[in-house]
Amino acid sequence: MTRLSVNINKIATLRNARGGNNPDLIQVAKDCERFGAEGITVHPRPDERHIRYNDVIKLKEIVTTEFNIEGNPQDKFMNLVLMVKPEQATLVPDGINAITSNAGWDTIKNESFLTQIITELKNNGIRSSIFVDPIPEIIEGAAKIGTDRIELYTEPYAAQYPSDKEQSIKSYVEAATLAHELGLEINAGHDLSLENLKYFKENIPNLAEVSIGHALICDAIYLGLENTIQLYKRQLI
Repeated sequence: MTRLSVNINKIATLRNARGGNNPDLIQVAKDCERFGAEGITVHPRPDERHIRYNDVIKLKEIVTTEFNIEGNPQDKFMNLVLMVKPEQATLVPDGINAITSNAGWDTIKNESFLTQIITELKNNGIRSSIFVDPIPEIIEGAAKIGTDRIELYTEPYAAQYPSDKEQSIKSYVEAATLAHELGLEINAGHDLSLENLKYFKENIPNLAEVSIGHALICDAIYLGLENTIQLYKRQLI
């Protein structure tokens, strides 16, 4: 079964809107695990507009499943990751002012830089995953630089799914098949939801993990967090 990692950035956004500690990010992370999540994901950004760097340090002390830290591997991010030593670091090429991630790495253009970063992660016992678009050349480049996993950027899939689900999944099936042939494990994330997750899971071979935050937290407002996590897990069976 594909693992579900819950991204709790939106919980931090809600907390930060009023200051204080409501909702309690640490308690929510514990509850997500208690409700069935197999991982906790955070994506700290330089301006700390949602997840704060100190949050990451505190979460490492209490997360008992898999801890995944996403972000652009600039110095501040890498210093945090190497100090916390999560099970997985997902490298995302988002700009400083990006509202959310909107593209994968060019693994060919950034080969030297990414190879250096991945080597450093491996030397510290941290699994590496690279956020990529479903493009064969990019997948081949990811294998060349030595990453353990790729995370398929799924916003284009989600956008096209309502109008043409067969076409929306095509490039992702091809990318996942190639990645597996090259010895890469496969994660996926961005705009996956209760509407489109089951079809994605059914068609993507060897899907190890999905990281879902925005849609899951939005659903939880109506359905409750425990029920929502269970509903998402059922899509992954």
